Amino acid sequence: MPHPVVASKNKQIFGMNPNVFFLGLVSLLTDISSELIFTLVPLFLCNVLGAKTAVVGFIGGLSDSTDAVFRIISGWFSDKIGKRKGLAGAGYTISNLVKPLMYFAGSWGAVAGIRFGDRVGKGIRTASRDALIADSVSKEQRGRGFGLHRAMDTSGAFLGLLAAALIIYLVQGPDASLLTRESYRWMVLVATVPGILAVLVLFTLVREYQKSVTDGGSTVPVAAVAKPQLDKRFFLFLAVMGLFTLGNSSDFFLILRAQNVETPLLQVVLMLVLFNLTYSLISLPMGILSDKLGRRRVIIAGWLVYALVYLGFALAGNMWQIWILFAAYGVYYGIVEGAAKAFVADMVPAERRGTAYGLFNGVIGLMALPASLIAGWLWDAVSPAATFYLGAGLAFVAMLGILFLVKERTR
Repeated sequence: MPHPVVASKNKQIFGMNPNVFFLGLVSLLTDISSELIFTLVPLFLCNVLGAKTAVVGFIGGLSDSTDAVFRIISGWFSDKIGKRKGLAGAGYTISNLVKPLMYFAGSWGAVAGIRFGDRVGKGIRTASRDALIADSVSKEQRGRGFGLHRAMDTSGAFLGLLAAALIIYLVQGPDASLLTRESYRWMVLVATVPGILAVLVLFTLVREYQKSVTDGGSTVPVAAVAKPQLDKRFFLFLAVMGLFTLGNSSDFFLILRAQNVETPLLQVVLMLVLFNLTYSLISLPMGILSDKLGRRRVIIAGWLVYALVYLGFALAGNMWQIWILFAAYGVYYGIVEGAAKAFVADMVPAERRGTAYGLFNGVIGLMALPASLIAGWLWDAVSPAATFYLGAGLAFVAMLGILFLVKERTR
């Protein structure tokens, strides 16, 4: 049988294993595609299909939760077989096959079904991809590695939203208030190209990275060695993340909040561009900072920013305030996303990283559905502000949880 291609430790890009860069490029291209198709789904549902806010919350939560089970299973399976690339490739392929079907969507049920398929693909790929990144960098570079990946991923979102803004400008003009079906279909068509390129890059440039460990004096593949158990500290972190995520409803509600204060459609898209720009610029420096100061401190700082941003969304009444809040929301993401994934790698043995990332992403996904259902109910039954007050409150409680329950250990 042919042996898997092993990623080279000698060749480096930006001082790291090439896998980090090429997986970042795959994410960049995928995010160009996904942002064009899915970021404006709440406006497509409300403006084009006439769906209620509760339906938007349901689809947002469903899309975030659907992949949870697949993340857990695929992460465990990647540890069992000792390989990551094949599962990541399968997931990216599934997502990029179903996304173009949004061109034909004519009901909220069709949107939910297509989004379900896309999330299945994401569930299959995410844990394996994250484990492959963690496998490809040293402990001292984990924050930097995940920070670079998040920066490239978010640069794709930035470019995708710029393309969406350009399409809206060309099709509807600068003063349009509602999204039209024609604009949306052009977005789907344009998005198909980077989606295909992402799959090609993954299968041609990303390499399987198979570590070996010493067992009784002989070197054997990781997959052949008994797997150590995940410890209590990791599960405490999962519990705290679950609590935080219960208040972190779908970002669909941020888009609806912007439209709620009568922001023109083009400006809503440009606000998302600003969000992704700040996210991209912050990710790598914050990842490097987490290597130096410790992950827990950086995560706590990020959750504090999140709580303040959600309080701002609750109180905002003017368009200029929404602009500032979207920029600040990007700062939160840039601080936390890379540091949290590096923290997972710090807490678990290499042989269990696939399982750990599956559980980590799975908990976040499973909590996303109730979070968005509660947010949608609060929006309709109480007020839009109530949705954001809940998120801010739970973020503060989560800060206390990670501060007192999850200890940072130096290996």
